Amino acid sequence: MKILGIGNAIVDVICKVNDQFITQNNLTKSTMKLVDEAEFKKLLSTLKIEETVSGGSVANSIVGLSQLGNEVGFIGKISDDDLGIKYEEGLKKEKVQFFYSKKKESISTGTCLILITPDSERTMVTFLGTAGKINENDVDSSAVKNSEILFLEGYLWDEGEPKQAFEKAINNANKVAMSLSDLFCVERHKPHFLELVKSKLDITFANEQEIMTLINVKKFDEVINFAKEINKLIIITRGDKGAVAINKNEIIKCPANKNLDIKDLTGAGDLFAGGFLHGYINNRSIKESLETGTEMSSKVIQIIGARLSS
Repeated sequence: MKILGIGNAIVDVICKVNDQFITQNNLTKSTMKLVDEAEFKKLLSTLKIEETVSGGSVANSIVGLSQLGNEVGFIGKISDDDLGIKYEEGLKKEKVQFFYSKKKESISTGTCLILITPDSERTMVTFLGTAGKINENDVDSSAVKNSEILFLEGYLWDEGEPKQAFEKAINNANKVAMSLSDLFCVERHKPHFLELVKSKLDITFANEQEIMTLINVKKFDEVINFAKEINKLIIITRGDKGAVAINKNEIIKCPANKNLDIKDLTGAGDLFAGGFLHGYINNRSIKESLETGTEMSSKVIQIIGARLSS
C-alpha cells in the first residue's frame, strides 16, 4: 500500500449560511469548533442541508489519492449506526481500504457541520462522536508497517486516547506525514506539535497561519529559517500567494492558479496534501508535487464539498 491515513472519520453536513449566522452563534469564521451533541443538533435544527458526504481531513486526502490511482487505506473510528454505515460505503465506493471493524458504540459516529458563507469561506462545527475515541487497539500495526507513508491529522490530538493511538502508529511507520489541521488545534497542542515537527515527522503540511503560530513568529522568512534548521520537508500553503516547500536547504515555490470560480474552500488543504503526496510517492520532483497539489486544490474549491467526483 502506498499511503495509509489515520484520522477522524466524520460525516460532513454542508449548509449555506449568511455572515450573521456565524456572528450570532459566536463562531470564528474559517476555523473549526468542537461541540457536544446537544449543541450540534441545536445548530443543525435551524438549517437547510445542501449535502451529506463522508469526510474528515485525512480521509479526504486519501480519497483524492485513490482517485489519482494510488493504492491507499484509512483507519478511523465509526459506530455501527446510519452515519457509520454511510461513511464506510463512501470509502468503499472510492476504492479505499478501510482497516476498521465497526461495532455498536455508546457514542454515535462523528459529524461535522460545514457552514459556507457567501464569500466561500467555510466554518466548521464538529461533534467528534466516536471518532474522537480512537485508541491504540483501533490501529492495525500491520497495515501501518505495510504502507510506505503514514498520513496523520493534527485533529486527532484532541483527546487522551487518540494520542496513544497516534504514538503507536508513528512507532510502526516507515515514513510519517502530518497536517497541522487548524489554527486552534495548533494553539491547543503547541508543545506537542512542535516536538512532532522537529523530531518525528518526515513531512509536515501547514498553512501560513498555522506554522507561524506554531513557532511564534511574525515574518514568513523566519518560517523558512526554522524549516532549514530542522532539516525536514515542510509544505506550506499561502492562499493566493501559492505554496512553498522547504526541503533541507532548498526552497521551491508554486504559484496559485488564477481566475477560478470559487464556490467553497472546504477540502482545499486536504486535496492539496493528497495531490502533493501523489507526486511525492510516485517519485516526481517537489515542484511537480506542489503543482499536482495546487491542481487538486483548485478543482475542489470550484465545487461544493471536500471531495471530487470520481
